[in-house]
Amino acid sequence: MPVPPSGGGARDDRDTSERRFERGVALRAGFYIFGTHLLAGFIWLLFYVGEHAHK
Repeated sequence: MPVPPSGGGARDDRDTSERRFERGVALRAGFYIFGTHLLAGFIWLLFYVGEHAHK
């Protein structure tokens, strides 16, 4: 028996790929934001330790 075509096969594929792309962008942005804060925290720690170093 032939399988009847679904209502919007191409549109379903496009919706899926758009969601996957949006998820990838959001994930990448989250990593960049987290990494930037981690780097800023490390730099702040260096200044803090340098300021309180016994000279």
